[in-house]
Amino acid sequence: MGTTRETLRAALGRERPLVTPLAHDALSARLIEAAGFRAVTVGGSALLAARHALPDIGLVGLADMVAGIRDIAAATALPVMADGDDGYGDVKSGVRLVQAYEAVGVGGILIEDQRRENKQQRADKAAAVVDEATIEGKLRAALAARGSRDTIIVGRTDAFGVLGLDAALRRAERFANLGAEGVFVAGLRKTEDFEKVGRALKGVPLLSAAMFEGGDTPWLMPAELGRMGFTQVSFPSTLIFRVAAVMHAALARLRAYADGTHDFPSLADYARVRGVMDECTQLARWRGVESAFAATETPRA
Repeated sequence: MGTTRETLRAALGRERPLVTPLAHDALSARLIEAAGFRAVTVGGSALLAARHALPDIGLVGLADMVAGIRDIAAATALPVMADGDDGYGDVKSGVRLVQAYEAVGVGGILIEDQRRENKQQRADKAAAVVDEATIEGKLRAALAARGSRDTIIVGRTDAFGVLGLDAALRRAERFANLGAEGVFVAGLRKTEDFEKVGRALKGVPLLSAAMFEGGDTPWLMPAELGRMGFTQVSFPSTLIFRVAAVMHAALARLRAYADGTHDFPSLADYARVRGVMDECTQLARWRGVESAFAATETPRA
């Protein structure tokens, strides 16, 4: 991008709670920045769906994630927080994860305790979590591996769906006590669950909440979550679900148009959408480079 990336820590100081939509590709990251958000999150589910058409159930590894995150981070100057799953192996793998993520511009890394061989896409559906010693070892290794102290390691626990809220809170408190500046208790289902987590962990620099649309989870405003004590709010499925819905509907209509069974009017606001695309792909910048430096053919005599 040619500009210095602000740290995630600085972004947390500029907005409370820090609201981060999930980017699934470079274009969505550029649009998030253009909309005025101060940071972007990269989650496994959205990235894998967009890049590989795969579910987030432990099918990919570190190299796949780094490749997708690199594209996203390169497209924006915003600080990036990224899903590191379970570290993709043991403590050695966790160290490699931190080094690889920092190298592509990630400033916040989530490492979770859900057991990889039983991994589910939703934390409230988690089938199993590793023991406390295992996840704590990975977090300590990740903290020690940081090349920059501005990189925030987030301990995520999916224990709520398996062991209950009290067990999840115990893990989260232990994560904070061992030095993790970020904590995420995933899979909360009720407003009172969020309130309890906010009270118990208030004061953690990065206390995350995730808002999922649909289902039986509450849809709480960021300001309300901020009052509860949360300092960062992500929207994991908001963009990718809407993108998938629009493409699915448009393609079904186009197929019917191709079959001669339905009309398919031209895009009414084409000029506006074209302008958005040109701005996000920085067309004017690249035309400027072309004009300034491209060789011009000398007319022959």
